Amino acid sequence: MGSVYALVAFGFSITYTTTKTFNFGQGAFLALASLIGISAILLVTQGKLIGFPSPEDVTWGSFLFALLAAMLVLGLLGFVLYITAIKHFVGEAGLSWVMSTIGFGIIIQNLALLIWGPAPIAVASPLGEGIITIFGTGVRPQEILVFGTTLALMIVFDWALHKTKMGKAVRAVAFSKSTASLMGINANAVAVAVFVISSALAAIAGVMIAPIATASVFVGTLLSLKAFSAAILGGLENPRGCIFGGFLIGLLESLIGLWYSNLREIAVFALIIVVLYFRPAGILGRVHAEKV
Repeated sequence: MGSVYALVAFGFSITYTTTKTFNFGQGAFLALASLIGISAILLVTQGKLIGFPSPEDVTWGSFLFALLAAMLVLGLLGFVLYITAIKHFVGEAGLSWVMSTIGFGIIIQNLALLIWGPAPIAVASPLGEGIITIFGTGVRPQEILVFGTTLALMIVFDWALHKTKMGKAVRAVAFSKSTASLMGINANAVAVAVFVISSALAAIAGVMIAPIATASVFVGTLLSLKAFSAAILGGLENPRGCIFGGFLIGLLESLIGLWYSNLREIAVFALIIVVLYFRPAGILGRVHAEKV
Protein backbone atom coordinates (compact mmCIF):
# COMPACT_ATOMS: atom_id res chain seq x y z
CA MET A 1 0.00 0.00 0.00
CA GLY A 2 2.88 2.33 0.70
CA SER A 3 4.05 1.71 -2.87
CA VAL A 4 0.67 2.82 -4.23
CA TYR A 5 0.71 5.92 -2.03
CA ALA A 6 4.22 6.73 -3.29
CA LEU A 7 3.21 6.41 -6.96
CA VAL A 8 0.23 8.73 -6.63
CA ALA A 9 2.08 11.12 -4.30
CA PHE A 10 4.83 11.48 -6.91
CA GLY A 11 2.14 12.47 -9.41
CA PHE A 12 0.85 15.12 -7.02
CA SER A 13 4.37 16.45 -6.56
CA ILE A 14 5.34 16.91 -10.22
CA THR A 15 2.08 18.68 -11.09
CA TYR A 16 2.32 20.97 -8.07
CA THR A 17 5.94 21.95 -8.63
CA THR A 18 5.34 22.83 -12.29
CA THR A 19 1.87 24.45 -12.16
CA LYS A 20 1.15 24.94 -8.43
CA THR A 21 -1.98 22.85 -8.98
CA PHE A 22 -2.90 19.18 -8.81
CA ASN A 23 -5.80 16.91 -9.56
CA PHE A 24 -8.18 16.61 -6.62
CA GLY A 25 -10.08 14.05 -8.68
CA GLN A 26 -7.11 11.67 -8.65
CA GLY A 27 -9.07 9.13 -6.60
CA ALA A 28 -11.66 8.84 -9.37
CA PHE A 29 -8.83 8.42 -11.89
CA LEU A 30 -7.30 5.60 -9.85
CA ALA A 31 -10.66 3.82 -9.50
CA LEU A 32 -11.40 4.25 -13.20
CA ALA A 33 -8.02 2.73 -14.08
CA SER A 34 -8.79 -0.41 -12.08
CA LEU A 35 -12.15 -0.79 -13.84
CA ILE A 36 -10.65 -0.17 -17.28
CA GLY A 37 -8.10 -2.85 -16.44
CA ILE A 38 -10.93 -5.30 -15.67
CA SER A 39 -12.64 -4.51 -18.98
CA ALA A 40 -9.37 -4.89 -20.89
CA ILE A 41 -8.82 -8.34 -19.38
CA LEU A 42 -12.39 -9.36 -20.23
CA LEU A 43 -12.01 -8.02 -23.78
CA VAL A 44 -9.01 -10.18 -24.64
CA THR A 45 -10.25 -13.30 -22.85
CA GLN A 46 -14.05 -13.31 -23.14
CA GLY A 47 -14.70 -10.74 -25.88
CA LYS A 48 -16.80 -8.47 -23.64
CA LEU A 49 -16.21 -5.34 -21.57
CA ILE A 50 -18.42 -5.80 -18.50
CA GLY A 51 -18.42 -8.76 -16.14
CA PHE A 52 -16.28 -10.67 -13.69
CA PRO A 53 -12.97 -12.18 -14.85
CA SER A 54 -12.08 -15.68 -13.71
CA PRO A 55 -8.59 -16.47 -12.35
CA GLU A 56 -7.82 -18.25 -15.66
CA ASP A 57 -8.46 -14.98 -17.52
CA VAL A 58 -5.66 -13.16 -15.72
CA THR A 59 -2.45 -14.11 -17.50
CA TRP A 60 0.67 -12.02 -17.93
CA GLY A 61 -0.49 -11.10 -21.42
CA SER A 62 -3.97 -9.93 -20.38
CA PHE A 63 -2.63 -8.16 -17.29
CA LEU A 64 -0.01 -6.20 -19.28
CA PHE A 65 -2.66 -5.33 -21.87
CA ALA A 66 -4.87 -4.05 -19.05
CA LEU A 67 -2.01 -1.97 -17.71
CA LEU A 68 -1.26 -0.41 -21.10
CA ALA A 69 -4.94 0.23 -21.84
CA ALA A 70 -5.46 1.97 -18.50
CA MET A 71 -2.32 4.09 -18.95
CA LEU A 72 -3.41 5.14 -22.43
CA VAL A 73 -6.96 6.10 -21.39
CA LEU A 74 -5.88 7.83 -18.18
CA GLY A 75 -3.05 9.66 -19.94
CA LEU A 76 -5.62 11.01 -22.42
CA LEU A 77 -7.89 11.98 -19.52
CA GLY A 78 -4.99 13.78 -17.88
CA PHE A 79 -4.56 15.82 -21.07
CA VAL A 80 -8.30 16.62 -21.17
CA LEU A 81 -8.25 17.52 -17.47
CA TYR A 82 -5.42 20.01 -17.98
CA ILE A 83 -7.00 21.64 -21.04
CA THR A 84 -10.50 21.94 -19.55
CA ALA A 85 -10.01 22.29 -15.80
CA ILE A 86 -6.46 23.51 -15.14
CA LYS A 87 -4.96 25.53 -17.98
CA HIS A 88 -7.20 28.58 -17.65
CA PHE A 89 -6.50 28.90 -13.93
CA VAL A 90 -2.69 28.44 -13.86
CA GLY A 91 -1.10 31.60 -12.49
CA GLU A 92 -4.46 33.12 -11.60
CA ALA A 93 -5.36 34.22 -8.09
CA GLY A 94 -7.79 32.07 -6.14
CA LEU A 95 -8.50 28.37 -6.04
CA SER A 96 -10.90 27.94 -8.95
CA TRP A 97 -8.85 24.98 -10.16
CA VAL A 98 -9.65 23.11 -6.94
CA MET A 99 -13.38 23.09 -7.65
CA SER A 100 -12.83 22.35 -11.34
CA THR A 101 -10.67 19.28 -10.64
CA ILE A 102 -13.08 18.06 -7.96
CA GLY A 103 -15.94 18.50 -10.42
CA PHE A 104 -14.01 16.66 -13.14
CA GLY A 105 -13.41 13.78 -10.73
CA ILE A 106 -17.10 13.63 -9.75
CA ILE A 107 -18.08 13.47 -13.43
CA ILE A 108 -15.61 10.62 -14.02
CA GLN A 109 -16.79 8.75 -10.92
CA ASN A 110 -20.46 8.98 -11.89
CA LEU A 111 -19.80 7.95 -15.49
CA ALA A 112 -17.90 4.94 -14.15
CA LEU A 113 -20.82 4.20 -11.84
CA LEU A 114 -23.19 4.20 -14.82
CA ILE A 115 -20.98 1.84 -16.81
CA TRP A 116 -19.64 -0.61 -14.22
CA GLY A 117 -22.08 -0.20 -11.33
CA PRO A 118 -21.30 0.09 -7.60
CA ALA A 119 -20.35 -3.54 -6.89
CA PRO A 120 -16.64 -4.27 -6.30
CA ILE A 121 -15.03 -6.66 -8.79
CA ALA A 122 -12.45 -9.15 -7.59
CA VAL A 123 -9.60 -9.96 -9.95
CA ALA A 124 -6.83 -12.53 -9.58
CA SER A 125 -3.12 -11.78 -9.75
CA PRO A 126 -1.08 -13.02 -12.73
CA LEU A 127 1.35 -14.39 -10.14
CA GLY A 128 -1.29 -16.53 -8.45
CA GLU A 129 -2.79 -16.31 -4.99
CA GLY A 130 -0.15 -18.21 -3.02
CA ILE A 131 1.59 -16.83 0.05
CA ILE A 132 5.34 -16.29 0.27
CA THR A 133 6.83 -16.33 3.77
CA ILE A 134 9.58 -13.78 4.39
CA PHE A 135 11.07 -13.71 7.91
CA GLY A 136 7.90 -15.26 9.28
CA THR A 137 5.57 -12.82 7.52
CA GLY A 138 3.16 -13.90 4.80
CA VAL A 139 3.31 -11.78 1.63
CA ARG A 140 1.31 -12.23 -1.55
CA PRO A 141 3.27 -12.23 -4.83
CA GLN A 142 1.15 -9.32 -6.10
CA GLU A 143 2.30 -7.20 -3.18
CA ILE A 144 5.92 -7.91 -4.07
CA LEU A 145 5.15 -7.03 -7.69
CA VAL A 146 3.60 -3.70 -6.66
CA PHE A 147 6.60 -2.86 -4.48
CA GLY A 148 9.14 -3.85 -7.15
CA THR A 149 7.30 -1.96 -9.89
CA THR A 150 7.05 1.18 -7.78
CA LEU A 151 10.71 1.03 -6.82
CA ALA A 152 11.77 0.60 -10.46
CA LEU A 153 9.52 3.45 -11.64
CA MET A 154 10.78 5.79 -8.94
CA ILE A 155 14.41 5.08 -9.86
CA VAL A 156 13.65 5.71 -13.55
CA PHE A 157 11.76 8.94 -12.85
CA ASP A 158 14.43 10.20 -10.46
CA TRP A 159 17.07 9.57 -13.13
CA ALA A 160 14.91 11.21 -15.81
CA LEU A 161 14.29 14.31 -13.70
CA HIS A 162 17.98 14.89 -13.13
CA LYS A 163 19.68 13.50 -16.26
CA THR A 164 17.41 14.09 -19.27
CA LYS A 165 16.45 17.25 -21.15
CA MET A 166 12.78 16.71 -20.40
CA GLY A 167 13.53 16.27 -16.71
CA LYS A 168 15.61 19.43 -16.65
CA ALA A 169 12.81 21.28 -18.44
CA VAL A 170 10.35 20.12 -15.77
CA ARG A 171 12.67 21.29 -13.01
CA ALA A 172 13.30 24.58 -14.81
CA VAL A 173 9.57 25.30 -15.10
CA ALA A 174 9.17 24.32 -11.44
CA PHE A 175 11.91 26.78 -10.50
CA SER A 176 10.56 29.69 -12.57
CA LYS A 177 8.00 29.37 -15.35
CA SER A 178 8.74 32.84 -16.77
CA THR A 179 12.51 32.31 -16.80
CA ALA A 180 12.13 28.88 -18.37
CA SER A 181 9.93 30.38 -21.11
CA LEU A 182 12.55 33.06 -21.81
CA MET A 183 15.14 30.29 -22.23
CA GLY A 184 13.03 28.65 -24.95
CA ILE A 185 11.25 26.00 -22.89
CA ASN A 186 7.60 25.44 -23.79
CA ALA A 187 6.13 25.68 -20.29
CA ASN A 188 2.63 24.77 -21.47
CA ALA A 189 3.88 21.56 -23.10
CA VAL A 190 5.75 20.66 -19.91
CA ALA A 191 2.57 21.23 -17.87
CA VAL A 192 0.56 18.99 -20.20
CA ALA A 193 3.25 16.31 -20.00
CA VAL A 194 3.32 16.23 -16.20
CA PHE A 195 -0.47 15.91 -15.98
CA VAL A 196 -0.37 13.05 -18.49
CA ILE A 197 2.41 11.38 -16.47
CA SER A 198 0.56 11.94 -13.19
CA SER A 199 -2.59 10.34 -14.61
CA ALA A 200 -0.60 7.43 -16.06
CA LEU A 201 0.92 6.81 -12.62
CA ALA A 202 -2.59 6.71 -11.16
CA ALA A 203 -3.46 4.17 -13.87
CA ILE A 204 -0.53 1.95 -12.91
CA ALA A 205 -1.49 2.19 -9.24
CA GLY A 206 -5.14 1.38 -9.99
CA VAL A 207 -4.42 -1.71 -12.08
CA MET A 208 -1.69 -3.02 -9.77
CA ILE A 209 -3.79 -2.63 -6.62
CA ALA A 210 -6.92 -4.26 -8.07
CA PRO A 211 -5.87 -7.87 -7.23
CA ILE A 212 -5.21 -6.72 -3.64
CA ALA A 213 -8.07 -4.33 -2.87
CA THR A 214 -10.57 -5.27 -5.65
CA ALA A 215 -11.73 -2.86 -8.35
CA SER A 216 -14.65 -0.53 -7.71
CA VAL A 217 -15.84 3.01 -8.34
CA PHE A 218 -15.11 3.99 -4.73
CA VAL A 219 -11.74 2.30 -4.16
CA GLY A 220 -9.67 5.38 -5.02
CA THR A 221 -11.09 7.94 -2.58
CA LEU A 222 -9.23 6.92 0.57
CA LEU A 223 -6.16 5.79 -1.39
CA SER A 224 -5.76 9.18 -3.06
CA LEU A 225 -6.36 11.01 0.24
CA LYS A 226 -3.57 9.04 1.88
CA ALA A 227 -1.33 9.58 -1.15
CA PHE A 228 -1.92 13.32 -0.90
CA SER A 229 -1.15 13.07 2.82
CA ALA A 230 2.05 11.23 1.93
CA ALA A 231 3.03 14.05 -0.41
CA ILE A 232 2.38 16.64 2.32
CA LEU A 233 4.18 14.53 4.92
CA GLY A 234 7.31 13.96 2.84
CA GLY A 235 7.39 17.42 1.26
CA LEU A 236 5.12 18.36 -1.63
CA GLU A 237 7.86 20.12 -3.59
CA ASN A 238 10.32 17.26 -3.18
CA PRO A 239 9.55 14.17 -5.34
CA ARG A 240 11.90 12.03 -3.28
CA GLY A 241 10.18 13.24 -0.12
CA CYS A 242 6.78 12.26 -1.54
CA ILE A 243 8.06 8.75 -2.22
CA PHE A 244 9.48 8.58 1.30
CA GLY A 245 6.15 9.78 2.71
CA GLY A 246 4.24 7.10 0.81
CA PHE A 247 6.37 4.27 2.13
CA LEU A 248 6.33 5.77 5.64
CA ILE A 249 2.52 5.85 5.75
CA GLY A 250 2.34 2.31 4.38
CA LEU A 251 4.74 1.01 7.03
CA LEU A 252 2.94 2.90 9.79
CA GLU A 253 -0.40 1.43 8.73
CA SER A 254 1.02 -2.08 8.74
CA LEU A 255 2.65 -1.71 12.14
CA ILE A 256 -0.46 -0.19 13.73
CA GLY A 257 -2.60 -2.85 12.03
CA LEU A 258 -0.66 -5.57 13.85
CA TRP A 259 -1.90 -4.07 17.11
CA TYR A 260 -5.34 -2.62 16.38
CA SER A 261 -6.46 -2.06 12.79
CA ASN A 262 -9.11 0.55 13.62
CA LEU A 263 -6.39 2.92 14.80
CA ARG A 264 -4.56 3.02 11.46
CA GLU A 265 -6.24 6.12 10.06
CA ILE A 266 -6.07 7.89 13.42
CA ALA A 267 -2.34 7.22 13.70
CA VAL A 268 -1.59 8.26 10.11
CA PHE A 269 -3.36 11.60 10.24
CA ALA A 270 -2.20 12.33 13.78
CA LEU A 271 1.39 11.84 12.57
CA ILE A 272 0.78 14.25 9.70
CA ILE A 273 -0.59 16.92 12.04
CA VAL A 274 2.38 16.55 14.40
CA VAL A 275 4.98 16.63 11.61
CA LEU A 276 3.42 19.68 9.93
CA TYR A 277 3.29 21.50 13.26
CA PHE A 278 7.08 21.26 13.56
CA ARG A 279 7.95 21.13 9.82
CA PRO A 280 5.27 22.85 7.71
CA ALA A 281 7.16 22.01 4.50
CA GLY A 282 7.19 18.28 5.33
CA ILE A 283 9.92 15.95 6.56
CA LEU A 284 12.07 16.33 3.44
CA GLY A 285 10.41 19.49 2.18
CA ARG A 286 12.24 22.64 1.24
CA VAL A 287 11.20 26.26 1.24
CA HIS A 288 12.45 26.94 -2.28
CA ALA A 289 12.71 24.64 -5.27
CA GLU A 290 16.22 23.51 -6.09
CA LYS A 291 18.12 25.14 -8.91
CA VAL A 292 18.55 23.23 -12.16
